[in-house]
Parts: sequence; structure tokens; C-alpha cells
Amino acid sequence: MQKMLRQILTSKVYEAAIETPLEEAKAVSAELENQILLKREDLQPVFSFKLRGAYNKIAHLSTTEKACGVIAASAGNHAQGVAYSAKQLGLKALIVMPVTTPEIKITAVKALEAEVVLHGDNYSEAAERCQQLAAETGMTFIHPFDDELVIAGQGTVADELLRQSAGKLDAVFVPVGGGGLIAGIACYLKALCPEVKVIGVEPYNSDAMHQSLAAGKRVELESVGIFADGVAVKQIGQLNFDLCRKHVDEVLCVSTDEICGAIKSIYQSTRSIVEPAGALAMAGIKQYVRDRGIKGQTLVAINSGANMNFERLRYVAERTQTGEQRESLFAVTIPEKPGALRHLCSKVLGDINITEFSYRLSSRNEAHIFVGVALGGQTARTAFSQQLTDQGYTNTDLTDNELAKTHLRYMIGGRSPQATREKLFRFWFPERSGALNRFLADMGENWNISLFQYRTIGGEFGRVLIGLEIPADDEADFNDFLTQLGYRYEDVTSDPAYQLFL
Repeated sequence: MQKMLRQILTSKVYEAAIETPLEEAKAVSAELENQILLKREDLQPVFSFKLRGAYNKIAHLSTTEKACGVIAASAGNHAQGVAYSAKQLGLKALIVMPVTTPEIKITAVKALEAEVVLHGDNYSEAAERCQQLAAETGMTFIHPFDDELVIAGQGTVADELLRQSAGKLDAVFVPVGGGGLIAGIACYLKALCPEVKVIGVEPYNSDAMHQSLAAGKRVELESVGIFADGVAVKQIGQLNFDLCRKHVDEVLCVSTDEICGAIKSIYQSTRSIVEPAGALAMAGIKQYVRDRGIKGQTLVAINSGANMNFERLRYVAERTQTGEQRESLFAVTIPEKPGALRHLCSKVLGDINITEFSYRLSSRNEAHIFVGVALGGQTARTAFSQQLTDQGYTNTDLTDNELAKTHLRYMIGGRSPQATREKLFRFWFPERSGALNRFLADMGENWNISLFQYRTIGGEFGRVLIGLEIPADDEADFNDFLTQLGYRYEDVTSDPAYQLFL
């Protein structure tokens, strides 16, 4: 800790980075009955804290290492941090980025005069190519998080926090990807103010730090969620893990909906839009306060970045309602007879604000309704479900159902009596030309597509829902096809949203 503390205090970040303000989110403070402060790292020159660690590392390179130029692999914020730092120091920079990287990020890196090489569909493939190029060119590799000087650069955030707050803090919430930011912050705070809690926040589907701390060793995830792409890391760094195991109090996990709700909360307080990873800390605070009944404390959220793709805002707005627990989704079965729909509306839905209502005849005996209602929280949802049951209506709560929220509510049609051997799959197709063609070209000629829906969320991957009719004799070939394809997928044939409506 003493070595890291010294490196933080002697860092060179302010040759490039700025001291960002610590602002109160007054609307959120009033809502949560705590003082909520935002550390505005989204205001850095590259709109992310990553500049601190990248510059500190590059500025400390030897003359020989600088002469070789620097190289890094990144899909976004680290790339811009390295490119900006190299330009400041007059060094050559090469950045390897996935082919699926949004154009806005590629353009930003090129604008900083760095050379960009596009390779692979994800960070892992880009990182492998980066290592190959580093060996071929002799350029100096800049790791995004597993490096002492990078960690020390990120740790300067904590130095600013203590000065700006006079140390009057109860807890600091930090977004976690590879672990560089939280390792630096935790080392500094625990050395000077050990009573201040350091709490990490990760998405449920990218919780490498949470799982690693629970297991007592680094865990490598099989796959990671890509909504909060700034923290989509399969394995945290070894140095980061060692430091966090000693100095981090706990790590919370939040859902995509909670992240979207946090983006809105930050916007309402600052009129600025942070990226999903940048809103993780706020999502963690809201969950922490709600679940533990915290009142009267001073809590800090690190707004880690604002490199948001504009196209993603539509998806964020869609999911905010459920993220703030202001909308619940239900499937309701009613008898198919005259007056049944009127009875449901008058007896159960009459005094409830309806946000969505979709009806489709299922058979001559019954019909299924997909309904959104303005109800918040698990208690209200349970009470509404019981009210439906008491009135004789079979119902299923779909509020937490990803298939329903991502695809079902935007689809037309319904059951097909002809699709007798249909299996349903969710795929994550890389957002690149040819992804669908590759899928179709490799498919068996006897496998009929019975359903198809695609939705983009402005990120590296599009969500695809596909129904396929697979002959019984082709099951083994189909499984081989899925393995060789290499796209992430999930069999959702047994999902209640599919069974009821599709």
C-alpha cells in the first residue's frame, strides 16, 4: 500500500488530465434521503477517467520505450486515453480495435492522430492481435488496468475526493471492469481514511470481480454482457485482484434496467448523459440505499465516462421505466368469449395506469394479453398478480424477462400452428456487415427459419431472435453448427414469453 500511495502522490496525470469537480446530485439526494455526490470523470478531455492511468504509465516510460511508440487494444475509453497521451508527448500510437467498434469511437481515436487497426468481433480477439503486433513492431504495450502506474494514475481520483470533501464521506461507489480504478481508489482511501467504505459495482452479466472475490481467486467468465461495454471484461487483472481483496469492502451487482434508470437520474441532476459503465456507481448507490434502508449518509458515485453512442439512447429510454421500478410487465390469460376483455379491464385494470396492451387470439378457448402497468416494486407486482389470480386470471410476471423486454413487446404476429418442430434461440450478432450472411450461408439446407426479429441497441452486438424448425435427424449437425458459428446464443424455447405468445 505504501508503494502505491507514493506512486499516486507522485503521478504525472495533471500534465494531461484535469481535476474534475465533485457535485451534489440534488434531485437524487432528495429522493434517496442521503447526500449523493458525483465525481465528474465524464468531464475529462477524453470524457473518461482512463486518461489518468494511460498518461501516467506513458509519461513514466524510458526514453527507449517512448522511441518505440505505444500500442494498446481497446474498444473505446482506454484507446482514447492512450491516443491522447501519445499525442501530448509526441509519440507514435497504434490502437487495435474490434471491427464492431462504433464509428464514433474509431473517429475519436483517429482524430487524436493514432493509427487504428480493426480486428476481430470483440476485445479478446483485438487483444490477441495487439500482442502479435507488439511483438512484430517492438512497440511498448500499455495495459488498460493490470499495471502499477496505470492503477496509480486512476488512484488520483481518490486524492481529489478527499480534498474536495474534507474527508467527510461514508462510502464511495466505483464502477468495476478490469479493476484499475477501484484498486487505485481503495489503496488511497484505506491508507488515509479507512473508515470510508469502498464499494464496487458491476453488471450481473459482467461480474468478474464479484465472482473472483467470492472464490478467493481470479475467475474467468465464459461470456460477458455487452450493454455496459466499458466494463465488459472476462477476467480482472492479477495485481488489481490482490489489491481489491485487501482493501475493497464489497462489490454489488446491478441489472441493465437499473443502469438505465441511473443514466436518467444522472441526466436529471446534471443534464449530461453518461455511458452505461459511467452510470454503474449511481445504480449501485440506489440499490444500496433501497435494500439497506440507508439514510443521512454522504455517498459518492464515480461518473467514470460519457462516451455514449447516440443510437443507444433509444434502448436506454425503453428500459428506464422498469429500471426505476415504475413499470411492470405481465402475461394474462383470459377466456375467449364475449365480454371477457371488458371484464378484465373493469374489474382489475380500471384504476391502474396502463403503459402497454397487446392482445392476440390464441385459440377458441382462450386468449393471451401482454400488458404493461405503472406499478413499482416487487410488493406492488406481487399484489397485482394476486389480484388477477383472485379474479380467476392465470398470469405470469414478465418484468424481469429479457425475451419479453428486448423482443416480444416489439413484435407482431403470434402463434403459428404450422411450426410444429420450432426451437427458439436468442443470438448476439456482431454489428458488422456479413454477420447475417455468414449465419445463413452455414445453415443446413433443411433448417427452416420460422421466426426472425433483429434489434440493435447501438453497441457492438445486435440482438437477434430466431425460430428454427430442425428435423429430428439433424439435431447433432445443428449443435455442431452452433459451436462452429462462434456467436453467443441462448436456447429460449422453454421461456414463458415464447410459450404464451409466439
